[in-house]
Amino acid sequence: MASGCVLDIWQWIRNLPEQWRGGSYSLQICNSPSTNQSLELVISRHSETQPLNLSFSICAEFHDPISLWSSNYSRLRSASTTDLSARFLHDVICGVLSYGPYCNSRPLLRLPNVQIPEDSGMIFNLATLTLAILVSIYEAPSSLRREFIDKISAHLARNEARNAARKLMLTLGSNVEEQWMRSVNLGVTNWTMESLRSGGASASPFAVFSYAVCASRLWKIQAYCPVVAMIMEHPSHQTKDERLLFSLNYQQLEGVIQLVYSVAFKENWIDVAVNVDNIRCDLVQLVSETLMAKQGYGSDEKHFPSRVSLQLTPLSQSNILSLSVGRSTDNPVHEVGVDTGLDVTLSVPASIGIGVSAHETVTMTLKPWKFEHSVHGNTASLSWFLHGGADGREVFSSEPHRLELFRPRSWFRNRYTNPSRPFTRSGGVIFAGDEYGEGVCWRMCPAAVGKTVEWEIRVRVWVTYWPNKKRTLHTETRRLEFRELLRLTIAE
Repeated sequence: MASGCVLDIWQWIRNLPEQWRGGSYSLQICNSPSTNQSLELVISRHSETQPLNLSFSICAEFHDPISLWSSNYSRLRSASTTDLSARFLHDVICGVLSYGPYCNSRPLLRLPNVQIPEDSGMIFNLATLTLAILVSIYEAPSSLRREFIDKISAHLARNEARNAARKLMLTLGSNVEEQWMRSVNLGVTNWTMESLRSGGASASPFAVFSYAVCASRLWKIQAYCPVVAMIMEHPSHQTKDERLLFSLNYQQLEGVIQLVYSVAFKENWIDVAVNVDNIRCDLVQLVSETLMAKQGYGSDEKHFPSRVSLQLTPLSQSNILSLSVGRSTDNPVHEVGVDTGLDVTLSVPASIGIGVSAHETVTMTLKPWKFEHSVHGNTASLSWFLHGGADGREVFSSEPHRLELFRPRSWFRNRYTNPSRPFTRSGGVIFAGDEYGEGVCWRMCPAAVGKTVEWEIRVRVWVTYWPNKKRTLHTETRRLEFRELLRLTIAE
């Protein structure tokens, strides 16, 4: 039974009859205006007896439907909305994870028992549309792929889908969330690379995905972004080395920002302080080690974080009296020493040559990562800069000297195994409160008591590639930007 072009999949499931003897029901997910062919969601019953034997599938509707994805058979005691929706959502989640980079090398994590509240049907719709876009990327005929992906992407870009994504991620839990996002962004990367090879636009179905959580005096922001969706700082810098491109592009940036806030009530004012708890940035490989070694240069050639910048701004500033920062500007130590040497040489017996040379040795003590505070009005900025090379320049805004790229003892060579590396062994960075815990503090007038104030956090992360083990002159820097709103009620 075909249905009209309705995208409320949750409502469609709820309206299925509880008593149906056989056959199938279908719902149109999207269609192709140029060919009048469609992508259909189909639920089929495979037996007339109890318990019910059902399967779900996504089909391309031509003259005859072609199955692009199908779930395993599910045995249900009844066709009630509760049993049917829970089983379907479980199969959809498994379907998304099956397109992930590690699905064949390790078992899937045990999925949570996801419950769908009456008012959260968009979670159901979001999960189904996510599976539909992955099925379109990998399984749909090439003549229909772009139209299907564009149609589904438009629905996933809506505000209600973004709100549902946050709820879905919290429901899945962190470990399944990571697998989900790696599955999605592997699909995004494959589609983007296919578009580039065919000479089409490189726009991705998704860019950065992020969400924020406020709980227990903690602000937490989680973000994911495939490298191919990040902004290239110098677009003219390209390499034609396909293996190097594979190594650089099949990566995903995963970021976590955790800020601890506190509210202190004084006699004539209120202090709202925000301190760094944890900031973590990791570049995660989106394909298996075997495939990366075969089509790329292994896991050693990839970007590394080179700058992280946060801006915190209270959106309602009528009750803000002042903003203070808790860290002074660092002044690196310069140590200067002068050594004088006397060299005496004897040449031909009739002459004596005396050479005197003086030289000055200058050393500068500078950590690889430099942390800075700055204030712009009532906006507090926190920035972490990576310095490197022989002259200690900022990495994200400069290029290394060509000779440095080939020096075997440069700090960015063997950067993931070097004992003095400025990264974790996996190539990420962690800024913890024990070293970067100095915070910022807004002083507010007493009239703010009882009000809910929104803070906007703008996040920018730069990642840079300099050669690690590969001998190449190629370097590049990419950037992502996103924003989230954080809420705080001024109450004791």
